[in-house]
Amino acid sequence: MKFKARLGNVRTIATDAVIVGIYEGDESPGGATGELNSALGGVIGELIKSGEVKGKLNEVHVLHTLGKIPARLAVVVGMGKRGEWDTDKLRDLAGEAVRVLRKHKAKTAALALWQDGAGLENAEWAGAVAEGCLLGAYLYRRHMTKDENGHEIEEVVLLENNADALGAVGRSLEKGRITAGAVMMARDMVNEPANHMTPSHMAEIAGEVASRHGLNITVMDRAHMEKEKMGALLGVARGTAEPPKFIVLDYRGDPSKKEVVGLVGKGLTFDSGGISLKPQEFMSDMKGDMSGGAVVIAAMDAIAQMKMAVNVTALIPATENLPGGRALKPGDVLKASNGKTIEVVNTDAEGRLILADALCYAVRNGISPIVDLATLTGACHVALGDLYAGLFSNDSVLAGRLIKAAGEGGEKLWQLPLPEEYKELNKSEIADIKNSGGRYAGAITAALFLQEFVGDAPWAHIDIAGPFMADKTRGALVKGATGFGVRTLVRFVAGLNYK
Repeated sequence: MKFKARLGNVRTIATDAVIVGIYEGDESPGGATGELNSALGGVIGELIKSGEVKGKLNEVHVLHTLGKIPARLAVVVGMGKRGEWDTDKLRDLAGEAVRVLRKHKAKTAALALWQDGAGLENAEWAGAVAEGCLLGAYLYRRHMTKDENGHEIEEVVLLENNADALGAVGRSLEKGRITAGAVMMARDMVNEPANHMTPSHMAEIAGEVASRHGLNITVMDRAHMEKEKMGALLGVARGTAEPPKFIVLDYRGDPSKKEVVGLVGKGLTFDSGGISLKPQEFMSDMKGDMSGGAVVIAAMDAIAQMKMAVNVTALIPATENLPGGRALKPGDVLKASNGKTIEVVNTDAEGRLILADALCYAVRNGISPIVDLATLTGACHVALGDLYAGLFSNDSVLAGRLIKAAGEGGEKLWQLPLPEEYKELNKSEIADIKNSGGRYAGAITAALFLQEFVGDAPWAHIDIAGPFMADKTRGALVKGATGFGVRTLVRFVAGLNYK
């Protein structure tokens, strides 16, 4: 799908479909919708009067123009209540609209919502349109021998009546296209079956990103990890025949600066729970336990494409967690690469183990601040549902930047505490720490476990166990992997200013 901004109006543009909007409660169409209504003989106004077109958010009505204008279809979308319109709603509405247009076999579309009093700056809304269109049209059909959803929209034009604004709109569209492309990369990786998306394949994809953009990449094998004394990661990897990988991807957008921000992503390509075997229900979703790693790799692709003047290192510890003959057992003790010993009381609390060694590596190499993403705990999913990710941080400035970035990208973070009192729950009688604090406050005790491995470095942990998958299609989300976190990380890195 291509995007462009051009001068024009809905009455004269040659396209398959024109898209205009109406607010809930409006008694008559105005702006571009008014122009279209006039060209079509007042039909939109009549539909508003009859109550068929209400303007409720995400309503999509398709009208056939019958040759009255060059466009074959006129699409009237509901923009919700006036004064509540924002880029997040626009992103979702664009996703709804492109799915409807696909059903009507439209190949091209032109959009003029700004003319309906949307009240958004071009730099905001244009990128949101691109993201919504691409993400709403996303399909994962890689393993289908017969794809019955092959029709795609080829081009979306944003209509503008101010020539001076075309450049800004075009730049915003390009950023939206790049960001959405990265989200779709992450979705593809997470949707891929675990027999295809192995640690080795994750490393290959990271290598492709490095090759495209001239990044440095290091992929550690077992022997290299043993030299690095990554006992926690290697402990989890003991039960699988698939070779574990520790992926280090370096982007240097400002070589004159020493500061390097770290993005750490959990890369559990399949999590059976190990000896502490998960129940059968929903186990197939555990192919997505590498969502954090996928998001980090995809975000690096977008960061490099946008040529951000920031230095970033991505760290992805990747392995499977299976109950093989050599698998980790409850009661075993591991040693992380910083020397801290860990009593394993639950082999299904493995994500924090592989992240521990990744965080140690970041600290040892002076990477700061550090942001990790992981489908870490079912407890966070229970607490926050499937719309919000849990945010934990030892640095209020870092947390604030992440919350701001998430809001701009249409992703939702909710900050949870790191109380000193709960550290008691992670205490072990035979080691420095144990890998599970028990039933209560599970998301918090998991984050407190990770905090033990970051020292004094500014650090944030984002638990994406809730929003990494969508159980139904809505707005810019499509059932399956969501790629949650890419938009947040891209905007977060773009907003960093070193002193």
